[in-house]
Formats: sequence, C-alpha cells, structure tokens
Amino acid sequence: MSRSDRQTPARLRSRLHAWAMVWTRPRDPESLPCVLHRRRIYVLPTRFGMFYAVLLFVMLLGSLNYNNNPALLLGLMLAGAGLASLVAAQMQLSGLELVAVDAEPVAAGTPLGVRLYARAAPGRVRRGLRLDDDGSFDAAPGILNLDRGSGESQLLLPTQQRGWFDLPKLRLSTTRPLGLARAWAYVWPESPLLVYPAPEANGPPLPAGHGDRVQARVHPTGDDVHHLRGYRTGDARRAIAWKPSARRDTLLVREFEQPIGAEVVLDWREIAGIGYEARIARLARWIDEAEREGRRYQLRLPGHAALGPDRGPQHRHACLRALALMPHG
Repeated sequence: MSRSDRQTPARLRSRLHAWAMVWTRPRDPESLPCVLHRRRIYVLPTRFGMFYAVLLFVMLLGSLNYNNNPALLLGLMLAGAGLASLVAAQMQLSGLELVAVDAEPVAAGTPLGVRLYARAAPGRVRRGLRLDDDGSFDAAPGILNLDRGSGESQLLLPTQQRGWFDLPKLRLSTTRPLGLARAWAYVWPESPLLVYPAPEANGPPLPAGHGDRVQARVHPTGDDVHHLRGYRTGDARRAIAWKPSARRDTLLVREFEQPIGAEVVLDWREIAGIGYEARIARLARWIDEAEREGRRYQLRLPGHAALGPDRGPQHRHACLRALALMPHG
C-alpha cells in the first residue's frame, strides 16, 4: 500500500468530522455561562452497545422461533434496560451549567492548560464526565468531578505561535451508567486565551543597567545589615542576632541588603540587526532573566508607551502581553 493510499482514510475521516462539526450546536462561539439543554445533547450507541443490540436481536429472534416465553421476557427486559440507559446517559449532561473557562498564559510551544468550570443542580448524581477537544488537537481527556455540585476539569492544548489562542469546540461526554451509549455536548467559548512569545533559547546576557542608580533588595544573606525582625519558623540559626535578642528577651533575625544592579532598559531599537520575531524572542528572554535576578526593568516598543520601570508578576505579564500582541512580521 502506497503512502497516499494510507493517508486516504485519515483524510476522509477528517472531512467527515469537519462536515459533522458544521451541524453540531453551538455553530458559533458563545459567551459563558451557558446551560446544556436537551437540544444540545447527542446520544449514540457505543461499540459495546451495538454488540449488545445485536446480541439481543439474536436472543429475541431465537426465543420467538422456539416459542420460549422466559427467554422472550428476559430479552425484552434487557432491551428495556438498554433503552433506559440512553435516557440516563442524556440526563447526566442535561441541565449542566458551564460557568467559565480560563488558562494561565504560557510561552508558545508549551501546552496551554485550559480549565473549564461547571456547576450542577443538587439532587442528581453526575459521574464519569470527560472533557476533550473536538478532534483538532487530539488532546488527552480530562475528568470533570461534580460530587460537590461544582468542579473543574483541565485540558492541555498544544500552542504554536504567540498572540491570541482561539479555543476549539470543547466536548463533554459520558458513557454512564452502563456503557451502552455515549452522550456528548459541545461548548465553544468565545473568549480567546493569551500565549506569550517563546523566549530565545541562547543569546546575549541581560544588558547593563542605565545610569548610576543601583537597586537593592532584602535578602537572607549579604554584606550590609538592613534591619532586624522577629524570628519566623524556618529561619537559619546563623541569621539570629543573639545579643539584641538577649536585650529584648525575644528572638531577632538579621536581614541583609543585597545590591542587584541598576535599572535595565529593554529597547526594541537597540537590538537591530536580527529578525522581527527574533527581537521579540530576545526581549522575552531578557524579561524572564530580569525577573529571576529581581531587577527593575523598562520595556520600550514601537507604537507603545514605555512599560515600567518595575518588576513583579503584574509587570512581567504586561510586558509579555505587549510582546505577544505585536503585529506578526
């Protein structure tokens, strides 16, 4: 079999899946929260359910042929249980409220952990709920636990480029209670998620600080004592100031001042000579390095107001967000 022949079934399945997605609800991205009603829930037999149906058909045919009333009664009871499992599978999803979806931004190339939050009305046990995508990424499914009435499930989706990440249709499904039928419903959140630019793997070190102003931070070790504070569980014994502790009749700990260098200016114009996306990757790497070293930094991009100088998670997010949303070169 040639390579093209092997790819034909995969292409056919892909086309059939794309055609089926056109007719599934919702057909457009929707805002959350939303409720799964009966018109959004699809139910079909599983492979085991189809085998079960064939087995029942043969059993009923044989009982009618041999006029075996006990076997006929048993077959009808099993058929009734199978039909009841179809309704029970649908009721696992019916009335489920999908509250919100979010994810922590990650660098491009890193899986994005998408979390879906759901809530169910009390009085009905809902178990065996799985969350996966619509087949676009073939992500490993997550489990949604609603034993306490509400819960969340996480799905890892691959990322390839920076910027806004448009979520695919997310599918909630279950085969409870008997595994004879699969009930599923789709949700298509309209809120895109942010993906940071991938930092440069290898590059020049962080630029030297501008000006003579040297920042300092409080650190457990250093050369100059900054202040004394009360003892906390886990403090090193060598950091205890024994003489001041004896005078005040309480344990005091030294904290030192450690210089961390001058403020850093990360300027787009100063790294000319490399490609457009390479500039973004280098600035992303320098932002992470400045955060690791605890240094204050300022980011200057064309068409944007200067960000900073500052440091911390919020400043890092603002800088990486600005880089992620730069126009694609």
